[in-house]
Amino acid sequence: MSTQTGATDPYESVYHRYEPHRAGIPKLGTYFKELWKRREFATEMSKASMRGANSMTFFGQAWLVINPLLLALVYYFLLQVLNPPRGGGFDAERFSHLTGGLFIFYFFQGAVGTGANSVVGAGKLVLNTAFPRLLMPLSAVRTGFFRFLPTVPVYIIFHILAGNPWNWVTFIVAPIFALLIAMFAAGLAALFAALQVYFRDAASFLPYVMRIWLYCSPVLWTIDMIQGHAGARALAPFNPLYPLIGGYGEALQNGAMPSLHIWLAAIGWAVLACVIGFGYFMSRERDFAVRL
Repeated sequence: MSTQTGATDPYESVYHRYEPHRAGIPKLGTYFKELWKRREFATEMSKASMRGANSMTFFGQAWLVINPLLLALVYYFLLQVLNPPRGGGFDAERFSHLTGGLFIFYFFQGAVGTGANSVVGAGKLVLNTAFPRLLMPLSAVRTGFFRFLPTVPVYIIFHILAGNPWNWVTFIVAPIFALLIAMFAAGLAALFAALQVYFRDAASFLPYVMRIWLYCSPVLWTIDMIQGHAGARALAPFNPLYPLIGGYGEALQNGAMPSLHIWLAAIGWAVLACVIGFGYFMSRERDFAVRL
């Protein structure tokens, strides 16, 4: 909370005193109405972030594709050694699964990582400008999405080379799961952005968490591959990315409709992340100016 003090003399200094504000959820109707009115502000923040990272240049966008593509090649050759395909040779289907999974995981990782630093990295903006602070992590998710778009045509090439099917599930259901992943990322971005204000080292652990999360998610493996492992099958539902990326992969790469429990789990995790992440962020955002 900010209070203004100073004399009426126009040449005398004006001081802003920031005091702790009691945590609490603001009026949601008013808050989200203001959030929608300021959506262009989030768009411009996202564009500025992309310009700063050279993501809008040719070579900047090329690196967005090359980086996960090289990682896909590394993991592919590793899997070839551990579990070689029947008959040998290049397994285009396996490689298309790796590229599709890594591209969407990089979107998720980038959105959460950038969102976690969005408040602390914009200290002066928080102190001097009045706007719903939730725009900052949401802007990071938008940035992550537009950094993800250049990878889509590249994946389509591998999809065609692998002979993967094309049907209405591929074009309708897969984007729905991508939207659910974006919602899940937005909730986590808001949660970590608020935590980063109070615990400055919180974002330092994210790269390690994301690396472990990558190995535990259906990126290097598929949902079908764990059906014969009772332990893995029992633990999988506790991983939010299992239904989210698993359902996305089934729809995108196999053209298969995900099962009902995958749908319910994916929607549940996405909504839960938004409720918890947005709720905690909004309850604390009026205290950010004091902590920064």
